[in-house]
Amino acid sequence: MQSGGDMPVPPHWRSIHLPQFEQTLGAGALISIAAGAVALLLVLIIQFRVHAFVALILVSFLTALVTGIPAANILNTLTSAFGSTLGGVALLVGLGAMLGRLLEVSGGAQALADDLVRRFGEKRAPMALGIASLFFGFPIFFDAGLVVMLPVMFTVARRLGGSLLLYGIPVATAFSCMHVFVPPHPGPVAAAELLGADVGLLVIIGLVVAIPTWIVAGHFFGKWIGNRINLPVPDDVVEEKSSDEHVTQPSPGLVVALLLLPLMLIFMNTGLDFARAQEWVSKDAGWFQLLRAIGSTPIALLISVLVAAVVLGPMRGRAPSKVERIVESALGPVCSVILITGAGGMFGGVLRASGIGDALSGALADIGMPVFVAGFLISTALRVAQGSATVALITAAGLVQPAIQAAGYQGVELAAVVIAVASGSVMLSHVNDSGFWLVGRFFNMDIKTTFKTWTVMQTLMGLLGFALSGLIFWLA
Repeated sequence: MQSGGDMPVPPHWRSIHLPQFEQTLGAGALISIAAGAVALLLVLIIQFRVHAFVALILVSFLTALVTGIPAANILNTLTSAFGSTLGGVALLVGLGAMLGRLLEVSGGAQALADDLVRRFGEKRAPMALGIASLFFGFPIFFDAGLVVMLPVMFTVARRLGGSLLLYGIPVATAFSCMHVFVPPHPGPVAAAELLGADVGLLVIIGLVVAIPTWIVAGHFFGKWIGNRINLPVPDDVVEEKSSDEHVTQPSPGLVVALLLLPLMLIFMNTGLDFARAQEWVSKDAGWFQLLRAIGSTPIALLISVLVAAVVLGPMRGRAPSKVERIVESALGPVCSVILITGAGGMFGGVLRASGIGDALSGALADIGMPVFVAGFLISTALRVAQGSATVALITAAGLVQPAIQAAGYQGVELAAVVIAVASGSVMLSHVNDSGFWLVGRFFNMDIKTTFKTWTVMQTLMGLLGFALSGLIFWLA
């Protein structure tokens, strides 16, 4: 989440402690094992058609065994990583799917889609969806935002026709750009704290990089790939109409308000954190802790689902039993997504616990290249090794912190270094990235198509972000 896109990894990874052991294998052996594990996973899924959930569990187990994790610790390592990923994903995806389903079945998604198309024109519909996602993506995690926007995206795609990628790539790229480059998302915030960058300045630099990156990697690439790969709207996404003649369709304004509700609740936490940092309030105050709980992403989505259920249900003439069936129908299609995402987190957890990520980052750090480039490459290696963009960003920032402090970077230069490291954290997304599976399954893409679309888009994002941050660093 995330994804997402990466997915929202840091909160639950900071709270988990995978079993520790003394690794005796060298860096070369560990890197070779990682490459073999990824190759085996691809062969199982592509060649032998093994379900991704089963293949990820099997490869995770074999990787743990080969890298020397004690047999007594393997099960705990697997289940801890799987459970921690689900802890961050299941609530967000489940509640987000409920909210999205309510908006879709009530006609809200259609109303918003009609309004967007009317305002921007049919030819600019993908741009309209992407711009809306950039706005919504400012405070919300990749996966939660993507799930909420899915019914709107599917509705527009059904109405206007053409490949789903024409609409899906701009939306997914928008959420990913905001999640990776712009505070208050956890990766850039944590990296800013580690490297001493000013968060306010980082927001500005992050937007300066995120917006043109989205234009190229999201809008133009989405149009290009969408014209070459015809991807239909998934079969299990059906447009359900209410048979109740007394039901009225919500207005576009109401739909926007329902979409903004969780975003505003989540964004409230940013204001609370700022007030705490300025020592305007005490973090131990009861009201402060209550508001922070309400502003957490799962609770914000829960409140939004409850409000939407009332506003789009009884208040518009829809029976409570009908609302219950709508909410229930949202969970079935996302169960596979949640389980596969959890298994992807399991694979990434094994790579972390085995020391493969440390081996890659250490090998690059010893080469002695310029810190700006080293941060990007270390972050890229960590991303490839363990999947999580946020973990790669935070770990790489910690590794280059001494060199950056010694160089004495300040202000814009320091913010540009953070963006460079963030750019590496989205490179070459593949099968150990939960966002890879989330987008692939939601868009109903096979693994080859996901590589051609999501992986290429993420790599393009990383290269563009690195180039733009380098330009800013040079001009500063």
